[in-house]
Amino acid sequence: MKISGRNKLQGVVKEIIKDTVMAKVILDYKGDEIVAVITADSIDDLGLKVGDEVTALIKSTEVMIIK
Repeated sequence: MKISGRNKLQGVVKEIIKDTVMAKVILDYKGDEIVAVITADSIDDLGLKVGDEVTALIKSTEVMIIK
């Protein structure tokens, strides 16, 4: 898959705070935290859980999570 996001930071899912529609994903990146707000459906679709190694793709207006 080709993507336009060039700022890729690999980290570990530290915490997931899931509500009905939206979810907050907190990543540990070299001792720092990256926080992304994504849909709750995306958590389910990606099968995200605490401890997963993921990549944060950072663009000027958003942070995307891929697994």
